[in-house]
Amino acid sequence: MKIEHEEIRKMFYDKCADKRLKITPQRSLIFDELSKATDHPTADAIYKRVRKTLSNISFDTVYRTLLSFTEIGIVNLVEGTGEQKRFEPNLHQHHHFRCIKCHTIYDFENDAYNDIAVPKAVQKQGVIINKRVVLEGICSKCKGK
Repeated sequence: MKIEHEEIRKMFYDKCADKRLKITPQRSLIFDELSKATDHPTADAIYKRVRKTLSNISFDTVYRTLLSFTEIGIVNLVEGTGEQKRFEPNLHQHHHFRCIKCHTIYDFENDAYNDIAVPKAVQKQGVIINKRVVLEGICSKCKGK
């Protein structure tokens, strides 16, 4: 796990350097919190986590930093339907199952979804750089309630 964390930190530093994004203590802390996250947190959730360490950080700083991270490609913005934006550090090809009751998002991998054919009409709209399938339903926790 330590090697993986070191690789993630190196990617963070390299990508910031490539994009000329200054590495500040605030950005490092926000990235560290997000890189530990497995729950596809909102900006508000990350804000609450980083405030435990850096009490004077503003929500605006956290939000703008997360958006900057998505712009330079070190985190992904997760789809949502009418909800707050959610972020994730998992840049590997994967898909999501989203519970429509509790709004929990679960990652899963599926080679068939990775290889899904893109319709010609969509290909004409632009260059496809990523394919992500989002399944929506009721998770086992909510189904049991």
